[in-house]
Amino acid sequence: MIGRICGTGSYIPKVAWDNNKLSEMVDTNDEWIQERTGVVRRHIASGEETTSYMAAEAAKAALADASLAPDEVDLILVATISPERIMPSTSCEVQKKIGAVNATCMDVNAACTGFIFALNTAQAFIGQGIYKNVVVIGAESLSNLVNWQERSTCILFGDGAGAAVVRAGETGHYAQVTYSAGNGGNVLTCSSRNQKQFEEQPKAAETYMQMDGREVFKFAVSKVPEVIRELLDREGMQPDEVKYFVLHQANERIVRSVAKRLKEDIGKFPVNMGEYGNTSSASIPILLDELNKKGELRAGEHVILAGFGAGLSYGASLIQW
Repeated sequence: MIGRICGTGSYIPKVAWDNNKLSEMVDTNDEWIQERTGVVRRHIASGEETTSYMAAEAAKAALADASLAPDEVDLILVATISPERIMPSTSCEVQKKIGAVNATCMDVNAACTGFIFALNTAQAFIGQGIYKNVVVIGAESLSNLVNWQERSTCILFGDGAGAAVVRAGETGHYAQVTYSAGNGGNVLTCSSRNQKQFEEQPKAAETYMQMDGREVFKFAVSKVPEVIRELLDREGMQPDEVKYFVLHQANERIVRSVAKRLKEDIGKFPVNMGEYGNTSSASIPILLDELNKKGELRAGEHVILAGFGAGLSYGASLIQW
């Protein structure tokens, strides 16, 4: 059995901060941010818009798109690094909010590669005949982890959620290549906010995201095209057989660099980080939902999803729509 995506959904917080808003908080400006990242604005969760709330809203939209009832869901997988609480899991909170009473629930933490790792996990369960209907979600409230006085990171990140319904079928094409590089994990970190760290004030900064942007950039522009080529070679395919390359939306310069290294037209690399910034595990499913809603994805076409993030982790998945 092979899992086919039969529905997508997303949720974007109502409040948006543009670059001019950030210029009131740190020494920066709209031109500088756009030139280096491609980000124009980012959406910030507030009030009831917790990670689990956004995840549930995205899941509801995906289920409606798939014409699937909540009680038909067998498994809920939520990729996140920014839950509102350690336990219960975000996936269990989603189950409660959407009424998926028959679903097993599990969270996945692979940072910005999280949705791809969760999608692969869904495929493994479906392939073994364990589950038939799986909801895969990427949801983040990164505004809670960002130091809004740190210019190098606060300009990048935003909040949101995206979801896909994956249903078992006898036909289709799915393949994946994923890796982890734990030895490089120190270039992108965020420590747990436990009481001991709050008492030790010098360590408080570590509870916000810390990133060596230069090293992350080098890692991404090297590993993403490498893993995409490996995946295509393994499947005996050429890049021109792929309709879209849906990359993690971290930085427009990274996307352009990957396109150049693959020698593919930049038009095959859709982007939306201008509106949302980097939403970590939510970025790929939000973009996938946008493409689906616009009618850009047609049955039988191949799409590659590729991401990279903390861990370090990276990978690519080939899906047939």
